[in-house]
Amino acid sequence: MSLSIKKILLFAIAIILLLSACQPAQPTQNPSDFADQVSTAAALTDIAQSDFANQVATAVALTDTAQNAQTEAAQSSVPEATNTTLATQTAEVPPSPTLVLPTATPFVVVPPTVVSGGGGSGVVTTKPEYACDIIRRRPFDNTIFRPNDRFDIKWTIINTGTKTMHAGLDLKFNSGTQMTAVTRLELPELKPKEQFAVDFDAVAPSKEGTYIMTFIVEGGLCYPYAAIKVEK
Repeated sequence: MSLSIKKILLFAIAIILLLSACQPAQPTQNPSDFADQVSTAAALTDIAQSDFANQVATAVALTDTAQNAQTEAAQSSVPEATNTTLATQTAEVPPSPTLVLPTATPFVVVPPTVVSGGGGSGVVTTKPEYACDIIRRRPFDNTIFRPNDRFDIKWTIINTGTKTMHAGLDLKFNSGTQMTAVTRLELPELKPKEQFAVDFDAVAPSKEGTYIMTFIVEGGLCYPYAAIKVEK
């Protein structure tokens, strides 16, 4: 039994004794009266115990309510986790390289003409319609000159084709070291096997070495050239 219940019981007994003392003395106490008084004290004790139990239950209920409220408040204060969708990364595919193939230039081979007769056979090469060649070239290849020497370049152009080379075809500088003041010349009409002589004034380079100068007849018919050496 708790201390509070004991205090209530003692207080109830004291009140009963006090009330009994205040009444006029009875020659003899009736047993039934004493039993009623004891029943009353027990009832008061039950009431006190019941009130105390109700108070304890109320306190426990209030405590649970407060704890539940605190738990709900704590849960509501926690932010809900959200899933953030990452942006989809698109891989850049480098463009495929385009393979460029050079255009093939057809190479036409003219078959030789076969001539037979007289008990034998022979092969005759077909001549091109337009072609030329260079004869009587001067200076000879690898002729030695001193730096800045003056000399002549001479070429004889001959038509080796089967058709006439029309007048006005250009003979012009093509590549190498330019050693002449003239870089372009128009050729006259040249029939098959006809010739035309060219004479240029030239100057040797100022530094030692081997030098080649190339000209071209328009259309790539032939390539006149001069090749010299310069030494001190």
